[in-house]
Amino acid sequence: MKYAPLHASFMLSSMLGLVLSLVFVWDFDQTWAVAFATVFFCMFIASMIAMRHGNPDEQLAPVPKKREAEREA
Repeated sequence: MKYAPLHASFMLSSMLGLVLSLVFVWDFDQTWAVAFATVFFCMFIASMIAMRHGNPDEQLAPVPKKREAEREA
């Protein structure tokens, strides 16, 4: 399985969204707060997995260009 490195802003937005959904959205509707918190928690887990397993060198490696004959076919 391949893991892609994620930006630090992805983790920051997941933590901020989790806190905001539990603190502020909870007052309006608990069902929506739990739904938002679940999504942001999944984002946080994904960022933790990417931080542990993601290889940034794979993302920086140049992609070979296709030749013109292959593009036209």
